[in-house]
Amino acid sequence: MTIQGESRACAGFRDLTFYPAFVAATVRLFAAARSAAGTGAADVAAGNLNEVLLELTGRFPGVMTVLPRCSFLVNGVAVHGNHADIVIGDGDEVDVLPPFAGG
Repeated sequence: MTIQGESRACAGFRDLTFYPAFVAATVRLFAAARSAAGTGAADVAAGNLNEVLLELTGRFPGVMTVLPRCSFLVNGVAVHGNHADIVIGDGDEVDVLPPFAGG
């Protein structure tokens, strides 16, 4: 079967060069978040903070109980507001910081 406009020589094959490569960000977990996840870091698909956290909880369900109390840094800068509005790009670092005790 050929697609309209496709030559028979390349029937069944398409040029995949227009598909973007996997874009990844690194999530670093600290203190209780690290303990809950069982790891200190994970590479995740970039997108927005909400998507990153959904992927994180899908891979490490234990971290779900800690995230509501956490603060987040993106590339070392504190972020606030709607997680869906916070863009996480290729190569970005997201730090997950649970509340710390001490003084």
